[in-house]
Amino acid sequence: MEIIERETSEIIPYEKNPRVNDNAVEATAASIKEFGFRQPIVVDKSGIIITGHTRLKAAIKLGLKTCPVIVAENLSDAQIKAYRIADNKTGELATWDDGLLAVEIQDLVDMRFNVELTGFDESDFIMPDFKPAGEGEQGNLDKLEPKMVCCPYCNKEFDARENEIKS
Repeated sequence: MEIIERETSEIIPYEKNPRVNDNAVEATAASIKEFGFRQPIVVDKSGIIITGHTRLKAAIKLGLKTCPVIVAENLSDAQIKAYRIADNKTGELATWDDGLLAVEIQDLVDMRFNVELTGFDESDFIMPDFKPAGEGEQGNLDKLEPKMVCCPYCNKEFDARENEIKS
C-alpha cells in the first residue's frame, strides 16, 4: 500500500456521500493540527474520495496544500460503494468501556494535556453511576493525605479534599 501526497484541489469529494460530516470538521482539524495527518484519505482511480471527506474538509480549513492519499486501485465499483458506507458505519457499532475511558481521560488530565482534543467535553467526564456517600459513610476527611489535582480547563491546581482553588 503506497501513501502519496496529493494536492487538496485534486481530491474530489464523492457527490453522493451519505455521511453528513460538517459538525466533525472543527474537531478533525484540531486533531490534525495536534497529531499530524495520521490517517490518509482513500480515493478511487479517478481521485474521488472513498473515505476521508471530513479529513479533506479539515485539511482545507487548516490551509494545507497537500494531503496523504491512498489510491484503492483494486476495488470494484460495488466494493467502493460498500466500503464508503462500511467505513462510517463500523465506527458506530463500537461502544465505550466507561471505566477504562475515565482512567484514560484522568491520565491525560494528570499529564496536563488538553482533553478536549479527544472530542470529549466537560459533560462527558461526569460519571453517570456516581452516588455521593450517605450520612455516616463519609469518614474523616481531615485524616486524608492531600490530593492535588489540576483542572483541565483553567490549569489551576487544587486539593481535591477542599472546595476552593489554590492560586
